[in-house]
Amino acid sequence: AEAQPGKIALAILRLSGAERWSYARLHAAIRGTGTGLLRAGLQPGDRVLMRLGNTVEFPIAYLGAIAVGLVPIPTSSQLTAPEVAGIIKTTGPRVILRAGTIACPETDIPILDEPALEAMRDLPPAPYAMGDPDRLAYIIYTSGTSGTPRAVCHAHRAIWARRMMYDGWYALHSDDRLCHAGAFNWTFTLGTGLMDPWAMGATALIPAPGVTPDQLPLLLKRHDATIFAAAPGVYRKMLRQDMKFSLPRLRHGLAAGEKLSDTIRQHWQDATGTPVYEAYGMSECSTFISGSPDHPAAPGTLGRPQQGRRVAILGPDGPVETNEEGTIAIHKSDPGLMLGYLGAPEATAAKFSGDWFLTGDQGAMDEAGQIT
Repeated sequence: AEAQPGKIALAILRLSGAERWSYARLHAAIRGTGTGLLRAGLQPGDRVLMRLGNTVEFPIAYLGAIAVGLVPIPTSSQLTAPEVAGIIKTTGPRVILRAGTIACPETDIPILDEPALEAMRDLPPAPYAMGDPDRLAYIIYTSGTSGTPRAVCHAHRAIWARRMMYDGWYALHSDDRLCHAGAFNWTFTLGTGLMDPWAMGATALIPAPGVTPDQLPLLLKRHDATIFAAAPGVYRKMLRQDMKFSLPRLRHGLAAGEKLSDTIRQHWQDATGTPVYEAYGMSECSTFISGSPDHPAAPGTLGRPQQGRRVAILGPDGPVETNEEGTIAIHKSDPGLMLGYLGAPEATAAKFSGDWFLTGDQGAMDEAGQIT
């Protein structure tokens, strides 16, 4: 923001036009929100539960909280009131940020609504709370696909780990215009769609609520998107048999969140003339294995560990030989690895074998480092 205050950091895309945020405006809104949260009586280290919708208020509140040393807990707007009650019991937030239509149980915890948050944008900028990079920064919940959703604690250093994705997955540059098809309140969007472009000085393009998958190709062309990111399900909805998209500025697509099928990958290639690069990761460590333009994934593989990552395939007695099956594991020194599960030391310990964090997924690594 200080280097290029007038550059567009964010454009919210609609068929009727776009709402644009400069870096200076975004920076002021985030730090003003930090001031407002402190004025509401919060202290560094306090937890802030986010029950916000698919609006720009979500990333502003998230980053505003982190900037002043608070600990945001972003949650899906699709959760029910009983589910949120369980999160409140587990995490003990001091305040809840809530949009009026988002489910939330009756509680004595103070609630700040969206008008209150919007008013904070114009407050004087809060100073950044500097400190130990290993201290708690935010808490997110696992999807629960492997059992009960768990509260995952991440440190401030997690943002450093994301730099390994810039070349290892995205090939992201400061002049890129990255369009992410997800909602503001999804962690995939928050990281890949917003924080990483902003850390690089690029422009983030986010479709407004209500934009449908069939409208995305027009918006990608109209707003000169150079990279497109989405879950495989969005690609599937965009693509119909023998479709062709004229996207002369687009270099490639990115996919994560679920396995990308070879059929969708080929349909996208046929429709746009560009490849899709897939990444593998999890809530506990974001993405750490991927294909990229410099190192495409071999057919049938996930790709390679990103440069700077230490990844191994473990058997009962430690790392296995090349091409042997085992559990995909990442070294505990990875800056993107979680601090642990909140209030669950035994569950945290169960995920580690010596110096390695166990993903629970099975794989094999070939001589080139490609993982299947």
